[in-house]
Amino acid sequence: MNACCRLWALVALLIAVGCSRDKADGRLVIFAASSLREAFTALGTDFERAHPGVRLVFNFAGTGELHTQLTHGATADVFASADQRHMDELVRAGRVGAPVVFARNEPVLVVSQDAAGTIRGLGDLPHASRIVVGAPEVPIGRYTLQILDRAASHHGGDFRARVEAKIVSRELNVRQVLTKVRLGEAQAGVVYRSDTLGASDLRVLEIPAAINVVAEYPLATVTGTPHPGLAHDWTLLVLSEAGQRGLARAGFSVVQR
Repeated sequence: MNACCRLWALVALLIAVGCSRDKADGRLVIFAASSLREAFTALGTDFERAHPGVRLVFNFAGTGELHTQLTHGATADVFASADQRHMDELVRAGRVGAPVVFARNEPVLVVSQDAAGTIRGLGDLPHASRIVVGAPEVPIGRYTLQILDRAASHHGGDFRARVEAKIVSRELNVRQVLTKVRLGEAQAGVVYRSDTLGASDLRVLEIPAAINVVAEYPLATVTGTPHPGLAHDWTLLVLSEAGQRGLARAGFSVVQR
């Protein structure tokens, strides 16, 4: 066997070993923003069906919390963020590979039934007695502050201050914001549109496009993953037509390519 043949034989062996290692471990760990829970769980069923013997392990939490875990060396194969900022920081730190945006989302206002007569739009938000929002270090919290700042041109320069005076809690993920409004611990909160599917017990109010922001969701493979093949397959599924349909059903905006 000449040198060229030996080289290609070695490459083929390494690919085979990599693929068998992917399958032998039998699990793929995905860190994903809490707003992706329903969409990714549904896609996970399709993924496991197409990969017999492989089990998906999801870690759903606030993007900031997941970012911290990965920064401190947590083991994962894929990271799906609810914003570009946290993903970019991990890219610069060498913790993840090149990200790709796979979905978009938009914040909306959720209002409890008892406050529906008082709060009919964003401009009425200061009239709420109790408001819950995301913490500034998590995407939904930062988006909320951006919205309040943009609203100043429509509702007065002190609009953000008047709203913040009514904030009783700042949560570490968007699902906690939704839960507190549903439980009556707050009259209003800002969440993603995707979080409101099935929330018939709450009133969902649009935020004017001139004031609102668009949340982009990037996905990346974690550096050093022992399952690069499976991580790649998961990314392909999320970006596929079937994956995008699943995200759309869950309330996300699909990404045109």
